[in-house]
Amino acid sequence: MNETKQLIEKIIEGIQEKKGKNIVTADLTEIEDTICNYLIICQGNSPTQVLAIVDSIKDHVKKETGIRVLSIDGQRNAQWVAMDYSDVVVHVFLPEMRNFYDLEHLWEDAKLTSIPDLD
Repeated sequence: MNETKQLIEKIIEGIQEKKGKNIVTADLTEIEDTICNYLIICQGNSPTQVLAIVDSIKDHVKKETGIRVLSIDGQRNAQWVAMDYSDVVVHVFLPEMRNFYDLEHLWEDAKLTSIPDLD
């Protein structure tokens, strides 16, 4: 479990490095039949920033932990990119897409933790 906590920490650092905002972690470990144990949700202000955040997460996590992302979906239009780290799935949204899909509400049974924005 310690490896997962370190992975989450490094993902958040990767998001913050590119000024990703409104970071929320969802702990799904108490919920049955989920595809992962944790979700990390954040947003960028433009498709360019969304892609920069994704690259930053991928590079930072690999450099700091040696863990490689299993798959990345959504890079073509960069409105909602999902990154699969098996135990942890990262969602990087444009604000309007995040509001539309409202994953925090969908997973409201999970333990949600907001990470303060870095300015």
